[in-house]
Amino acid sequence: MDDNHLGDFLRARRAALRPHDVGMPSHGTRRVAGLRREEVAVLAGVNADYYTRLEQGRERNPSPQVIEALSHALHLDEDARAHLYRLAGATPGDRLSPHRTARVSPALRQLMDGYSHTPAFVMNRTLDLLAVNALAQALYSAFTPADNLARMTFLDPAGRTFYTDWNRAAQATVANLREATGFEPDNPRLRELVGTLTEHSADFARLWQSHTVRGKTRDAKHFLHPDVGPLTLTYQAFDVREAPGQQLVIYHAEPGSPSAHSLHLLGSLHATRRQDGFQH
Repeated sequence: MDDNHLGDFLRARRAALRPHDVGMPSHGTRRVAGLRREEVAVLAGVNADYYTRLEQGRERNPSPQVIEALSHALHLDEDARAHLYRLAGATPGDRLSPHRTARVSPALRQLMDGYSHTPAFVMNRTLDLLAVNALAQALYSAFTPADNLARMTFLDPAGRTFYTDWNRAAQATVANLREATGFEPDNPRLRELVGTLTEHSADFARLWQSHTVRGKTRDAKHFLHPDVGPLTLTYQAFDVREAPGQQLVIYHAEPGSPSAHSLHLLGSLHATRRQDGFQH
């Protein structure tokens, strides 16, 4: 059984491109569909014999630099690029621009707004709140502003009372933020945020040195909201595939529980205040 998946993928993607697709002139009669091996090698800046060995399965572990060069040469989109990395036994690095990680798509915003009975928000790896629905805005109304979960936890006075178990919340927040250093160690926003938190919070500085790493998946949170009192909510976090680094976080209360009643009351209070604000 042929298991040259890497070579098969490269050959198929090469066949799908024409010289004019990559800005190359085409001379003479072409005996192959798509680009020649030599043309891909030139575009990727690699030795033609080396590229041939990749397609033939005689070389199966290209370096990340070669994988990246081939991704550009073959005009791979993000999914195809990640697939190429996996076929080569490597881990893809995220090519993220500040614009891509900061922009929440209109379709995702519309989806969040459809969750009218539960808080939902989108955040990035540095825990910036990029978009919130109405009930998430109401949930975090104690903070001024509700902009970044780490800043809100450690530097906003409301954090100490809002999070019922502040120590647990603080540890989880730092572990989430520490995970970002593995993905984007040179992210200027990450360096600036960690610097500010370290300078102004001894608790953050101490926890940061523990190097505990944890991603957001699912957990229960206990809050003390100034308007409706205690809330016990469980969240689920989902990666946003169209924007690597973003996560959609959705909170919910146990149906029929006091927290579910309080969450409904919070939504009504927030809607009334917004309506009053519009009228005035």
